[in-house]
Amino acid sequence: MSTLDKNLLLEMFRKMEEIRRMDLKIAQLVKKGKVPGMTHFSVGEEAANVGAMLALNEDDLITSNHRGHGQAIAKGIDLNGMMAEILGKYTGTCKGKGGSMHIADLDAGNLGANGIVGGGMGIAVGAALTQQYKETGNIVVAFSGDGATNEGSFHESVNMAATWKLPVIFFIINNRYGISMDIHKATNTPHLYTRAEAYGIPGFYCEDGNDVMAVYETMGKAVDHVRGGNGPAIVEVESYRWFGHSTADAGVYRTKEEVDEWKNNNDPIIKYRDYLVSENIASAEELDAIQSQVKAEVDAAYEFAQNSPDPELSVAFEDVWVD
Repeated sequence: MSTLDKNLLLEMFRKMEEIRRMDLKIAQLVKKGKVPGMTHFSVGEEAANVGAMLALNEDDLITSNHRGHGQAIAKGIDLNGMMAEILGKYTGTCKGKGGSMHIADLDAGNLGANGIVGGGMGIAVGAALTQQYKETGNIVVAFSGDGATNEGSFHESVNMAATWKLPVIFFIINNRYGISMDIHKATNTPHLYTRAEAYGIPGFYCEDGNDVMAVYETMGKAVDHVRGGNGPAIVEVESYRWFGHSTADAGVYRTKEEVDEWKNNNDPIIKYRDYLVSENIASAEELDAIQSQVKAEVDAAYEFAQNSPDPELSVAFEDVWVD
């Protein structure tokens, strides 16, 4: 049985449920034509995002990637503001200008999602240099998928962070596919975390990234290393996205049997719910209540966004530069 505080354990469940319910709701809205731009869902990767994020301190920073809904929610974004942003409303966290692929939440320490694969890594290195220079004690986490580890920005960023011993973690959610490309057809190494060796830094690996407790424990080891002033680290967790790469992806490169296997036998929320009940950490009724609360919050977020104003044209010229 876990020795962690019950409130933390239930917060993990709540955050995972928020990610699932928000993304399923947004998927419905996409089909109804209510969401402008592209969307990339985190369904299936809830444990990877939540386990990593709750191992951080509140003042730590992150850079997200285009599949960033789960990261934004796990970092504590206001659901109303997030839904409004995705629907392109002025009350959104970026005044409706960013949409699904460019959600940022500076108040919560989320420096933003990025539509460029690997585009957030250099930003994370810069933010980590700031933390080191100002001696804040905070660390930065650069989230990415497996495909981004073959981008030059990944290697340049890891190399610079290692050379300057910056407080940054490169967190890879390996969901096996970079769009339609199987990672094993694109990378001549069985595990991505082993690339850390080339830069003289530690790599941490979580084989079951759908086990939120295992992700939390793995991330905790990396956080302890980096926060101790020892320089950066790479973390790889294995997970799986249930939906296509984006709403434009029919997923013909995967078999239905493969997807169903992950959905039916490796659902991170069901796995964690069963653990909480079997270990007498929470009753089924307690967890049912959390799920009902989350559903109501997501429905309320949609109503808030639906009733929010569209941004005026002049908003396009706001927040463009800083004096």
